[in-house]
Amino acid sequence: MVDSAVAGASHPTVPLTPMTVPAHQAEDRSKAFHDVMAQRRTVRDYDSRPIPDGVIEWAVRTASTAPSGAHVQPWRFVVITDPERKRLLREAAEAEEREFYSHRASEEWLAALAPIGTDWHKPFLEDAPAVIVVFEVHKGPNSPRPYYTKESVGIAVGLLLASLHQAGLATLTHTPSPMRFLNEVCDRPAEERAAYVIPVGYPAEGARVPDLRRKDLDEVMVRL
Repeated sequence: MVDSAVAGASHPTVPLTPMTVPAHQAEDRSKAFHDVMAQRRTVRDYDSRPIPDGVIEWAVRTASTAPSGAHVQPWRFVVITDPERKRLLREAAEAEEREFYSHRASEEWLAALAPIGTDWHKPFLEDAPAVIVVFEVHKGPNSPRPYYTKESVGIAVGLLLASLHQAGLATLTHTPSPMRFLNEVCDRPAEERAAYVIPVGYPAEGARVPDLRRKDLDEVMVRL
């Protein structure tokens, strides 16, 4: 996706500064990162404690290190902390979610969601101290045509979630459908298309999460 340079083409380069990890430490460091990330869970109950200054900014900077098609970096992170804006977001999202659970979702889809216990109520959109709405940036008056947009933004969001988790914060990836109402709520132009709504904050005291199992390595990895 990212390595699309033509051999022999003339383009500016700079020396690579690689991250050097001694071979005997590589597995331990990989496992340590896994052990931290294995504690990450999707959280729907949030405390009102404020997020420390600078944490979201650094998480967005980290997300923006993601590779992207032709290095267009087709993402926009809209951080909402204003209570009235969060209220409008919740109202609009719940209207779409009521339609989804009542009419749009198939029985198969609803059955898949049943073990998680979700419904159209989305209080976390107001309860969380911050909500990050991630937009794909498509071609517009001030933006170039992107390439591999969904893949690029998806990688960036993965880094965003990992960075926030490393800082001790909880998140949730909410994807109401359709999402066009988010342009109005977030004052964004038509060439930006919402992809993720991510509440961010500390878990509420006594917060509970579904009893789910992640697949074992042999279920998700194949060696050839």
